[in-house]
Amino acid sequence: MSIAASSPATLAGAIGETATGEWFAIDQERIQAFADATEDWQWIHLDADRAASGPFGATIAHGYLTLSLLPRLTAGLIAVDGAAMVVNYGLDKVRFLQPVTVGSRVRAVTELVSVEPGPAGYRAGLRTTVEIEGASKPALIAETIGLFVPAA
Repeated sequence: MSIAASSPATLAGAIGETATGEWFAIDQERIQAFADATEDWQWIHLDADRAASGPFGATIAHGYLTLSLLPRLTAGLIAVDGAAMVVNYGLDKVRFLQPVTVGSRVRAVTELVSVEPGPAGYRAGLRTTVEIEGASKPALIAETIGLFVPAA
């Protein structure tokens, strides 16, 4: 179920609502592609043999990889009719709480915490927790801002 509003102007009525996304698998190919794109080739992400005897028992996803998946993990969790587009406005706070080992599945739980009107649209404050299937602690918690631009 998604957080829904009939227009950007009515989005504030949904403050406090939450929505949960689908599980998404993190495989070594994705970790490798992210390492290549960012040129962050630390062994903890890429060397399966060395990582097996390391602190996490396997390779782990980059924290920024998990963060970069927020658009994918939150897709469809907020439905606002009458929005011409939604753009990332920024981040207020991000905390990486637990690494995501290769083969894990993650999902997003998003809460709408604030809505502020502005000249370009409505800035929605979202608190998103990325859960790891079977883990007691989440991978990360991010406070993001989405700008909902009304259709003309």
